[in-house]
Amino acid sequence: MSAYKLGTGLLDGKPTPLVLIAGKAHRLSEVLGADAPSNLEAVFANWADLDGRLSERAGALSGGGLDPATIDYLTPLSNPRKVICIGTNYKDHLAEMKVATPPEFPYAFMRPQTCLAAHGEDVPLPSGAKMNDWEAELGIVIGRRLGPGDGGDPLDAVAGYTVINDVSARDWIASRPFVGIDWVMQKAWNKFQPTGPWITPARFVADPEDLDIELTVNGTVKQKSNTGQMIFGVAAILEHLSGMMTLEPGDIIATGTPAGVGFGRQPQEFLKAGDRVRVTIEGLGTLENQFV
Repeated sequence: MSAYKLGTGLLDGKPTPLVLIAGKAHRLSEVLGADAPSNLEAVFANWADLDGRLSERAGALSGGGLDPATIDYLTPLSNPRKVICIGTNYKDHLAEMKVATPPEFPYAFMRPQTCLAAHGEDVPLPSGAKMNDWEAELGIVIGRRLGPGDGGDPLDAVAGYTVINDVSARDWIASRPFVGIDWVMQKAWNKFQPTGPWITPARFVADPEDLDIELTVNGTVKQKSNTGQMIFGVAAILEHLSGMMTLEPGDIIATGTPAGVGFGRQPQEFLKAGDRVRVTIEGLGTLENQFV
């Protein structure tokens, strides 16, 4: 069984599912043959079968492949049914945001698919928001249906993990009305969730709650922590969400961010045109975007 990662790139003008093996990127069809799915949505829809096949075939593949640095990346999944985000889920982040009482359950909100952006893609800063902030996050990708009443270990529903930057327009925290924060105005802007470039299968992540996570802006470290600081771990998040809704293959869940966001700094810092943001999670890879 050989380690691999999954992504999507634009090759010959077409979205193409890719497999990263030993530092080289291969077309999915090179690994699985002519019957390979045409996108990663189809891969995760048949994850129980394809995960094992991919790991076996990856070990048999020799030579060839593309330099990952030369690929024009797309988001790994272009059309997930759900994009769900967890807020206030790191102990140190609660402190910097002056949240005195820890949440009793994972605090969640949902995003439209139009928030997704690829590694290397420019992210437009909206003209209607001035307090645009960064948030390094571990992402979960679902590999089987998990809903109310389903038994078993919720971690068995995880296909893999990825890297996310959960961008926030903090304007609607600073000026929230008595009815509360407008989460759409804060989170739903186009391309506000860069994701990828790779999805690492869960079998190759020994402990998702012990991964170093770091974010830099123009090379300066702003966030540096470990996923072990999460208040609610992966299993707890999945149990909570699947108690309300059915999670489906290809769904993406962002698990919260550690301390170091711009809103919590003194003085506060926010993204400006030209800023380059890099998010690195141990073993999963690096996601980089420029804000324009």
